[in-house]
Amino acid sequence: MDHRILEQIALDIMKVTALIPDGLIEEVKKLTGASTITESIIIALQDFASRQRLTRTIQKIRRQPLSFRQDYSATRIRKLRREV
Repeated sequence: MDHRILEQIALDIMKVTALIPDGLIEEVKKLTGASTITESIIIALQDFASRQRLTRTIQKIRRQPLSFRQDYSATRIRKLRREV
């Protein structure tokens, strides 16, 4: 089991009883490469949450695009990095 998953399990645990179709559980186990149902569900939920955060960030950027300062230049940034 991935150490990040073990850390998450060790920190806070919520025992859940859920009615999930067997076929879906088997598919998630195969797709995640997990050896247990718990591990596969944790991986799937982490992936889902990550994708949702990314989608919301993209939507926010679309509503309010990033803008650069007028004096921004990639050449200037590279020069500043070299000086550090």
